[in-house]
Formats: sequence, structure tokens, C-alpha cells
Amino acid sequence: MDLLSFVNFYLVPGIVAGAIYALGAIGVTLVFGVLRFAHLAHGDLATFGAFLVLALVGAGMTPWLALPLAMAAAALTAIALHHLFYAHLSRRSAILTVISSLGVALMLRAVVQMIWGVDTESYVSGIDRPQSYLGIRLKDRELWTLLATAGLVVGLLVFLGRTRWGKALRAMSDNPDLAALSGIDKRLTTALTWGLAGLLTAAAGFFLGLNTEVKPLMGWHMLLPVFAAAILGGVGRVEGALLGGLLIGIVEECSVLLLPAQYKSAVAFAVLLVMLSARPSGLLRGKVL
Repeated sequence: MDLLSFVNFYLVPGIVAGAIYALGAIGVTLVFGVLRFAHLAHGDLATFGAFLVLALVGAGMTPWLALPLAMAAAALTAIALHHLFYAHLSRRSAILTVISSLGVALMLRAVVQMIWGVDTESYVSGIDRPQSYLGIRLKDRELWTLLATAGLVVGLLVFLGRTRWGKALRAMSDNPDLAALSGIDKRLTTALTWGLAGLLTAAAGFFLGLNTEVKPLMGWHMLLPVFAAAILGGVGRVEGALLGGLLIGIVEECSVLLLPAQYKSAVAFAVLLVMLSARPSGLLRGKVL
């Protein structure tokens, strides 16, 4: 196999998958960084966002026009889930909130299946043929996935680094007690955290459905690579989630050179176990999950 074939058949798909994992992992890392618990409903929230786009496409909108509306709806849904199921557990042991999030995941999946059924769907029909860019073959949907991911990540980093509320989120993540004593409103920062997580998770679900298929279990299957990406890069670090997502995506795609394709998820699990054993704080020294 020559280098160009390796890039086109393994590296490019790995980067695209990694970009999708990164969006989901950033949501995980935001929730854990501010609220200090692992949100197991994250994958099913991504599925919910993907099916919201599908519903708007069925109503006559284009997927790209439907995406911002679905992201906004998913953000509001994430905030509502916090108030309904997580807020009253904030002073209890974190494991209770984690277990509650598993119940929320099952609930979201049931809602998706009741409304949209269990069949596999797609946003567009027909064959999307790749274009050649200096020998590197990219489909339009893959190119737009990478560009949109880059835009969302850059926008989030600018928000966290340059705006008042972004700095408040960072302060709450670093030291919640000191941030509260400094006058930062915990309720507003919590709502903002869930809103951002919902936006990014819905985008991850949409791009996953755009590049594969839209089905009720898509987010659940994405959950393990997303958590592996967040832990690999360093929980609580946005740039770590981006790095971890890209690495997990590339490793998964390259693993088929040695292993059958059905073992891709096992590769993410192996990376997760090794990282938790050898360096729990991740490559960029985030928080310990």
C-alpha cells in the first residue's frame, strides 16, 4: 500500500470520525469540568439532535439550515434535563447523578424510537462521490464536517478565553468555591454549560448521521469513543478533547489493518483502559475522572 492510499482509505476517514468524536468529547469535558460527573446520556442526546435535524429535513428544510435549529433545541433540552433530573442531586454523591444520567439516556432513546421508529434513515439520498484535492480524496460531507468542526471549536475557544461568561465557566471549572465567593452565579454558569454541551452534542450527532446513518442506537455506540477521547486528551481541557478525538478516530480506522472491522470499539476501550491505568489525567493533564 502506498502513502496516498493509506491517507485516502485510513487517515482521512479517521480524521473525520475523530472530528465527530471531538465534538462529543468537548461536551463531556465541559459537563465534567463544571459539574464534576460523567454524563452517560451524552450519546443519546446526540441521537436526539440528529433526529431533530431529520424531522426538519422531512418538513422541507435542508440539513444545513435545520442544523442550527436542532442545536438550539438540543441546548434547551439539555438545560431542561438538568433541572428535571440532575439539579436536585447536586449535593448528593456524584455516583447518583451518573446513575440518573443512565436512566435519562434510556428515556431519550425511548422518545426517539416512539416518535421516529427504529428504522435506519438518512438525510440525503444518492451517491456522494469524492473530489480530489492534490490526490487526497474527500467527499463534500467530509469536507464540511471538518470545516464546521474547526469553526465550532475555534468559536468555543474564543468564547471561553475572551468573553466574561467564558471566563466565568473556566473559573467555575478550576475552583467552584472560589468562583462562587467571587460573585459568579452558579445557576447561570450551569445552564450555560448544559447549553454549550447540547449545542456541540447535537452537532456531533448530525455529522455522525451525515457521514454514516441516522438510527436510534448511533449515539450509544458513539459514547465509548467519546469518553475515551475526553480521557485521553485530559478531562476538563477543550483542546485535550479535540486532540483525544482525533487520535481515537485515527487509531480506530488504522486498527482495521490488523484487526477485523467489528473490533473498532474494542480499540477505543483498550485506549481508555491504558490511559486510566497509566495516566488518568490524560495527555494534557486534565482532571481525573
